Amino acid sequence: MSALYLSSLVLSHFRSHRQARLVLDGRPVALHGPNGAGKTNILEAVSLLSPGRGLRRASAEEIARRPERLGWKIKAEVAGDLTHDLETGAEAAQPRTLRIDGKPAPQTRLARILRMVWLVPSQDRLWIEGAEGRRRFFDRMTMSFTPDHAEAVLAYDKAMRERNRLLKDMVRNAHWYDAVEAQMADNASKIVANRRAALDRIASAQANAETAFPTSDLALGEAEGGEALVSPDDFAAAFARFRSRDMAAGRTLIGPHRSDIAAVYGAKGVPAPQCSTGEQKALLISLVLANARALREDTGTAPLVLLDEVAAHLDATRRAALFDEICALDTQAWMTGTGPELFAELGARAQHIAVTEEHGESVVHGP
Repeated sequence: MSALYLSSLVLSHFRSHRQARLVLDGRPVALHGPNGAGKTNILEAVSLLSPGRGLRRASAEEIARRPERLGWKIKAEVAGDLTHDLETGAEAAQPRTLRIDGKPAPQTRLARILRMVWLVPSQDRLWIEGAEGRRRFFDRMTMSFTPDHAEAVLAYDKAMRERNRLLKDMVRNAHWYDAVEAQMADNASKIVANRRAALDRIASAQANAETAFPTSDLALGEAEGGEALVSPDDFAAAFARFRSRDMAAGRTLIGPHRSDIAAVYGAKGVPAPQCSTGEQKALLISLVLANARALREDTGTAPLVLLDEVAAHLDATRRAALFDEICALDTQAWMTGTGPELFAELGARAQHIAVTEEHGESVVHGP
């Protein structure tokens, strides 16, 4: 097994950080400090070294430090079997850009350099809120195994928006739909296949692991009428068959954008929404760890694991078990907590970095 990690991270005018530089050696990173000091901002910066809008799903303009609003920049060095220099950011009122090893690159290339999984407090209600959040959560897991999944999702969404426009305009000529539905069908088939493959990998990783966290039985459900849709031909026929219904609704009511992910607490046979708050959190931690283990088995390299305020919700025994599993993964996990005592069980196995707020600016004390 090989290790892949960030050996340095530099932030410029990023959120509450005017300037910050971290020099890292591959061990897990324990960030501690009071609420509002800027710990999660560091995790967000790391998450932006993967495709998409990061763990907060923020726009480029929202990220820029106030009141200057000069734009922002993240620079990082990736160490391991292959080394890379990554730089992403945005000038004032401009879209985000990316350079890999000094050359402009699309965000999708990041998924082939750094694989990343994360868990943040906003996901604690994942099992009891809407299906959209669960789809997004599971699609990120799927993308960690199949980087091209992101491109299929984007292409499907783009084609679906065009179909929805035709539906809202009450266009009835089938020829207007044929091409756009063919694009949707091709990508829908890829999305379903990718999700099912990811589901199998997660299930296998959970079944074969010795873990202190409860495992869940996962199932991928489809919207009404979508259960048997697999091939592009299946989807194309369904889109054509449901045009009249979709036109009445003004939007597409069938397809992978309507899927949901269900989880059952394996040992108890209880659906995740009916579990206690603590059990729901433990199930999420278990899934993230299973995702990381499966990636390590598939690729030979563990992904970066980002865990925001995870230690505060665990007792000392469960915290120690979490830290042991992280260290066994040989991953550079990034964790935040309000005090160093939350990471005492890690000892010298981690880099401990304090973050404070001074005169309205985040200050990093450490490597």
